[in-house]
Amino acid sequence: MSDVEAQLYQRMKLGDKKALEAIYDRYAKLLFSFTYKMTGQSELSEEIVQEVFIKLWAGKGHYDEGKGKFSSWLLTVTRNTCIDQLRKRKESAVLENQDTIPSDNPSVEDLAEWRENGSILRKAISELGEEQQKMVELFYFKGLSQQKIADSCNLPLGTVKGRIRLALAHLKKHLHAFGYKGGEYLGKKEL
Repeated sequence: MSDVEAQLYQRMKLGDKKALEAIYDRYAKLLFSFTYKMTGQSELSEEIVQEVFIKLWAGKGHYDEGKGKFSSWLLTVTRNTCIDQLRKRKESAVLENQDTIPSDNPSVEDLAEWRENGSILRKAISELGEEQQKMVELFYFKGLSQQKIADSCNLPLGTVKGRIRLALAHLKKHLHAFGYKGGEYLGKKEL
């Protein structure tokens, strides 16, 4: 977390509304874009972003600087809030039994950091095969569980898991080629 983010977060925890506004100004557009990608609904996305900032202000959840970037944590809170809202509304993107990705693959936080670098991520996804692109879209952006993807695509669950693992490995390779590792730009190559 940058010094500015750390100061803002600490001030906000102490009840400083200006600090919350500054965090909102920094992240509202990113969170809206991320949420809109999951829901496809502008009004619902606005509600979810508002709920995330209410949670932040109310102190629901605690950011631990030792576990990663503030932006990744905030995007994870947003993703979870989005999934909760979709469950409540019983829409098709409901997540009932989310399967986990093996630890040797990037975490949700890593993928959220990659989302911040949208043009690089879109380019890397475009380099994947058609089936892998579909798996990434359904799992990460539509919020479907691996079992739901298997059911809707009429594929064995193991095939879906394998395609997601392979897609993540390819994404990692493509992003590294563009100079990104773990969501951070290493200065190698630009688009």
